[in-house]
Amino acid sequence: MDWDTISEDYLAVAHQVLVELRETIDAIAVNLAERLGAGGKIMLCGNGGSAADAQHFAAELVNRFLFDRRPYAGIALTTDTSILTAIGNDYGYDQSFAKQVQALGKEGDALIAISTSGNADNVCAAIEAAKELNIYTLAMTGGTGGGVIGLADQALSVSCSPKTPRIQEGHGLIIHLLCERIEEILR
Repeated sequence: MDWDTISEDYLAVAHQVLVELRETIDAIAVNLAERLGAGGKIMLCGNGGSAADAQHFAAELVNRFLFDRRPYAGIALTTDTSILTAIGNDYGYDQSFAKQVQALGKEGDALIAISTSGNADNVCAAIEAAKELNIYTLAMTGGTGGGVIGLADQALSVSCSPKTPRIQEGHGLIIHLLCERIEEILR
């Protein structure tokens, strides 16, 4: 393991998220807080490690981040195995999140679609389903952003590293910054 290269990668991710994306992250947090404050919900989706990130974000919204406060409506579309496998079996895995967005989403909600490559078919389909319902969409991705860039209303791309672990670590930092700012606004 090359500790110097890893250190450079971590510093590049932290710099990009904390410096380059700061204003965008803050504006997104304000948007999400307004939606939650008006009775909307935040739906989240992703595959693999991004599914874990979606669940982590939803847990921080529903339970608490830094302060005891009322729960905020956050739903990870990655957790119900009966729904996921039924949709996958009957319609194909690419519809696994889109059908849930169609069932649960309404105008005033938000969808946060997480994909390190930006090219996951089921994540892209979820964004398309959300757009049909006039739901705000945020893509969290890496590199050049992939297909989600052209679909989502807004995107946050951890583009400073091509390595999936560094992209996911950047997403984790973004999630915590969004949660902290949302909680600060709504508290």
